[in-house]
Amino acid sequence: MRFTTLLPLLLAAGIAEAQFKGKNNGQNNGQNNAQNNGQNNAQNNGGNNVLALNPANVQKNSNNDGLAQAEAGQAASATDPANFINFCTGKTLTNGLQVKAGSCNGIVMGDIPSANNMVSAVMVFPQDGDTIAPNSNIDFQVQIQNLVAGKFTNPDITYYAAPQTLQGGNIVGHTHITVQDMAGNAKTKTPLNPVNFAFFKGINDAGNGQGLLKASLAKGLPIGVYRVCSMTSASNHQPVLMPVAQRGAQDDCIRFTVANGANNGQQGGQQGGQQGGQQGGQQGGQQGGQQGGQQGGQQGGQQGGQQGGNGQGKQGGKRFGRPKFSAREFIA
Repeated sequence: MRFTTLLPLLLAAGIAEAQFKGKNNGQNNGQNNAQNNGQNNAQNNGGNNVLALNPANVQKNSNNDGLAQAEAGQAASATDPANFINFCTGKTLTNGLQVKAGSCNGIVMGDIPSANNMVSAVMVFPQDGDTIAPNSNIDFQVQIQNLVAGKFTNPDITYYAAPQTLQGGNIVGHTHITVQDMAGNAKTKTPLNPVNFAFFKGINDAGNGQGLLKASLAKGLPIGVYRVCSMTSASNHQPVLMPVAQRGAQDDCIRFTVANGANNGQQGGQQGGQQGGQQGGQQGGQQGGQQGGQQGGQQGGQQGGQQGGNGQGKQGGKRFGRPKFSAREFIA
């Protein structure tokens, strides 16, 4: 065979071999990359990547709109196979702040108590229909069960920033007292504007350790008709979450009047106080500091056996350019 004939054959064979090797390398690299990526993703999703949803935590019913088992009138649920972990994409994030213009919070709801550990509250003072004196100290009191009270995170930078938690089966958190002016009409049929309030305070202590919590308003209220409510929250200020829909409300509201001629249930001392250091202001064995039939009455003492201002919130000091929480009249 002539050389001029052999040379083209050798060149063609070399090109074919190169193409074959290139194809194999491409396939091998593609398979290897796919395997490596799959393994890495599996490992990351297994918990090595803190920004990935662990498959063990996926709740499948989040991808079920519920209509297959729905009763008449029930709406379809929004669905997401990834438990809505990216629900806030493209929206203003809450990020621990109280965003008045509205925001989106992607923090999980957290621990939910059992039905036997649901929060329940009742206003102790004032009682519904009470009349109290104007412009004089009021010790708002609420009794709450199944709450590990006194857990109150910084509302300036941790608002809704962590899930609800439990301790001993009970929700860890705190409550608030909020008072609104009813414009003289205790039987109004018009909802009150939630932006407006006469008094608001978060209670960041554990009270008497048995669920009795207090918020004081030293200057009192002017003459009028008011509604006072408890507003119970988890540590990071989100409303407490309960395990079932059919239940009693976790908070309490009552209406009261501020008018001349009332004494706020006080006798020789501070409202809700105690005599002889007895908790709850009991005298003659009657709980709640009653004397002569007056609820919450006190004689010569303060609630919890406090005397001379012991146990009162610290005054003074600044925090983020504002007074400390204990010194603020209105705190979150």
